[in-house]
Amino acid sequence: MYKPFITKRKTNVTLLAALLLMVGSSSAEKFDVQQEIKISSSRQAADLKNKIFSYIDNVIISQGTLTIHAELVQVISQAPNDDKIYIAKGSPATFAQTLQDGSPINLQANEIRYEPSKNIVVISGNALLRQEGSEVSGSKITYNFETEYVNAESLDNAKVETVLQPKNNGAAKPKDKQE
Repeated sequence: MYKPFITKRKTNVTLLAALLLMVGSSSAEKFDVQQEIKISSSRQAADLKNKIFSYIDNVIISQGTLTIHAELVQVISQAPNDDKIYIAKGSPATFAQTLQDGSPINLQANEIRYEPSKNIVVISGNALLRQEGSEVSGSKITYNFETEYVNAESLDNAKVETVLQPKNNGAAKPKDKQE
């Protein structure tokens, strides 16, 4: 008897276990959200009434160890707390941040949606997550920095691909012969 739900569920559990091994203890730097945000671009436009700010061409956003590069970034301010949502688009748009353990995380996709107040980044369209030499690729990847939860999906018959690198156990280097 064919049971596609069970097969898919086993695949998701296996993928989740692999991703948890890759992510380890790597929440984002908490001090980043308390630092100033710098945005540079070739052009800027603002819809003040709707609180949507657009940065166009050669966009670079930096805040602490976080850096976003894109062709277009829209920053949407939401009431009541003035929480911001950053939507970056590019071919690809990139997101890089140093995590608390000092390891870098690099994301790239056609679209990056970053919600700092929720500690979530969602990348979609040729999505790729790289960390400590390992990588996950798919149509859409959601990463929660606070809970360290990763969810990767692909469309139609495509597959999510994961490449895990072994941990460097600090193997001793061969010593030079002493005479």
